Amino acid sequence: MKKILYLCLFIFISEVQSHEFNPAHLVINEVNSDTFNYDATWMYPFKNIGARAEVIFPENCVSNSEKPYIQGKYLIEKIDLSCEQSLRGNDLSIINLSVLTDALVTINFKNDTFESLVNLQKSSINIPVDKQYYPTSYLNLGVNHLFDGLDHILFIFGLLFCISGFVNIIKTITAFTIAHSITLGLSVFNIVALPQGTVEALIALTIVYLALEIDKYDLKIKTPWIMAFGFGLLHGLGFASALMDIGIANNNIFLSLLFFNIGIELAQIALIPIPLIIIYASKKINHFKSVKMLASYGIGGMGFYWFIDRVIGIIL
Repeated sequence: MKKILYLCLFIFISEVQSHEFNPAHLVINEVNSDTFNYDATWMYPFKNIGARAEVIFPENCVSNSEKPYIQGKYLIEKIDLSCEQSLRGNDLSIINLSVLTDALVTINFKNDTFESLVNLQKSSINIPVDKQYYPTSYLNLGVNHLFDGLDHILFIFGLLFCISGFVNIIKTITAFTIAHSITLGLSVFNIVALPQGTVEALIALTIVYLALEIDKYDLKIKTPWIMAFGFGLLHGLGFASALMDIGIANNNIFLSLLFFNIGIELAQIALIPIPLIIIYASKKINHFKSVKMLASYGIGGMGFYWFIDRVIGIIL
């Protein structure tokens, strides 16, 4: 029976990829507020499937683009923009975004910055006349980062299968939150840096480790918060990698980082009840061991597949 289950899981995970959080980013810098000239940089993840997203500027603007080039995971396009009037009060659209790709729009005027998030459902934004005070778009980016990162979700699920008791759950989640907040901040401020491929491969290993712990039916981790803190430091570097790829193009780095981290925590809080309900329900119907076995094999199989895939990516 176990061999059949392993085979089914292998077939399944061979078709599953952990989606990397690689949002697009449009940065527009005001060059001259009197003549309404702007420099724009359009960054789009080149590995995305389907048609490449396209920026639609206001009708009163004329754009001239340089030949795009590849830098890291992104296709970079430099654009000169000349408008008949200020971008304030006008609409800007980004079409052909994929369901897995959001686009952060940053417009640096001479005296302030406007930021907003564009996605498949909301492809157009109106650039307000009034000044924007807080970079709240990074909160949405934080939420999407966790929801789009299947590896981070499986880690949280696996962690909750390894602990019991309300107090232990609070301690463990708090330790994980503090740890990834520390390395997220250190990484964004360039105090700590590791190669992204290495970080992603090690994150996959943390998932495999948790899967092995889940399989130990009668053995609970005595100090799960210590393990969660250690692994959280690593996951914080993973959270920071996508943010560093697109960069923070405004002058509010601390607030942008804060909102991004809050977004991650909100998504995490929303996800935590799911495995807890599954665990509670399985115990009520006396199928907890079967559920733990499925969780162990499923999470472990995915983690191992991602580890091999990411190591190959580093080598090649």
